[in-house]
Amino acid sequence: MDIREIQDLIKFVAKSGVCEVSLETDEFKLTVKTENPASKAKETIIYQVPAEQQVAHAPAPVAPVAAPAPVAAAPVAAKPEANPNQTIIKSPMIGTFYRSAGPDKPPFINVGDEVSAGKVICIIEAMKLFNEIESDVKGRIVKVLVDDASPVEYDQPLFVVEPA
Repeated sequence: MDIREIQDLIKFVAKSGVCEVSLETDEFKLTVKTENPASKAKETIIYQVPAEQQVAHAPAPVAPVAAPAPVAAAPVAAKPEANPNQTIIKSPMIGTFYRSAGPDKPPFINVGDEVSAGKVICIIEAMKLFNEIESDVKGRIVKVLVDDASPVEYDQPLFVVEPA
């Protein structure tokens, strides 16, 4: 039995809610035990090899089933000033923010540039897909709130725009 098969067995035990599984052949004996399945399961693997060799005990990590781990967000400056003459363009998704189409390309927009509704203002990479984000307002860019190649959260402010 190789490590991949052992990992598959651990995943099966974690998903099934079974408290203990033992597997024995002529070559080895493998036991996977969990605590109460209702609690966060801790597994103990006992892998026994013939006679003279020692028994190995190793806790195995359990893949999270319910909620995904939170994504570390780039530090965001204090909430942008609530100026009634300005509009905030926010991120429509979680991902990595890019100001340009590539490292050797110029930024889509800079502070002071005029934008119109539908103009591409940045790219957000999510799950290996590069999504062009378009402006939904017409105006002038007052401030860029996120650094290039920084992680962003859903609804995180990206740009401050003074509408035209």
